Amino acid sequence: MKPLKQTPLSVLDLSPILVDGTPADAFHRSLDLAQHVERLGFHRFWLAEHHSMPGIASAATSVVIGYVAGGTSTIRVGAGGIMLPNHPPLVVAEQFGTLESLYPGRIDLGLGRAPGSNQATARALRREISDDGSEFPRQLNELRAFLRPSSAAHAPVRAVPGEGLDIPIWLLGSSSYSAQLAGHLGLPFAFAGQFSPDYMLTALQLYRQTFKPSDVLDKPYAMVGVNVFAAETEEQALYLATSQQQMHLSLVRGTPGKLPPPIRTMADHWLPHEQLSVESMLRASLIGDREQIRERLQAFLDMTQADEIMINTMIYDHGARKRSYEIVADIWQS
Repeated sequence: MKPLKQTPLSVLDLSPILVDGTPADAFHRSLDLAQHVERLGFHRFWLAEHHSMPGIASAATSVVIGYVAGGTSTIRVGAGGIMLPNHPPLVVAEQFGTLESLYPGRIDLGLGRAPGSNQATARALRREISDDGSEFPRQLNELRAFLRPSSAAHAPVRAVPGEGLDIPIWLLGSSSYSAQLAGHLGLPFAFAGQFSPDYMLTALQLYRQTFKPSDVLDKPYAMVGVNVFAAETEEQALYLATSQQQMHLSLVRGTPGKLPPPIRTMADHWLPHEQLSVESMLRASLIGDREQIRERLQAFLDMTQADEIMINTMIYDHGARKRSYEIVADIWQS
């Protein structure tokens, strides 16, 4: 059994916008949450790039990272992730070079290859869709080259700031592609178990099997995302989790919206096929009271053998959300 206490715990935040709230409110809650989990001893606080989503405020991810890093002092802050096909690699190198220059030793750059949106939004971001993600390895190599120390002062294109800075690059994934690429390149890998549990164990196995030691890592390092809803009672935790279920139901229906308040039961809100879809996406979620979460976190760690666990907690009430992380921290430190 892998000891939970020896496994770093981190936080994934989407800066959720509440049904009666604004993006500004969401940013302020994100900073407050980051300060809270920093005090609790969490290792990282990552924000994710999503576009054209009424309920997610972190579209300009590097800007929000700067806001959170500026309001904290020890916790690592990063992207989980930047969708690289949406951006010129030079721009990403400059943005994260700027962040690392301002907050040295605290910035992570997680990279994904999905658009983080629908095709219409992807086209608006990129102006044209020239590939299906197959260009990702080339873009990744270009980005990494910009971040290396410049071999010649007269290089025609340089990332300033950026070049020569130690900015950890992670590959993110919800299937096998990025797992194998991360293994081949010897990079750390983060799997989105919070919404893609079906591929989790396969992707982790492929990453470890294909891993080649590099100047970054001498052995695999896998972080796994999971939804956690911890409360004083199981009934309260199940109640709080309905906000995320409603939000995913809106996605299934093609009508994404803001994070709604919890409800007593989902039974009257979804059709059988919708329930199946939502529960399939969220089936790895850990929901319960303190002892149940202790058991389920340990079982999740034993199953995945994760080197680090990243917790996503989409709870409507900010105080209850903070309390959920408090319960997890107490379990982890005891």
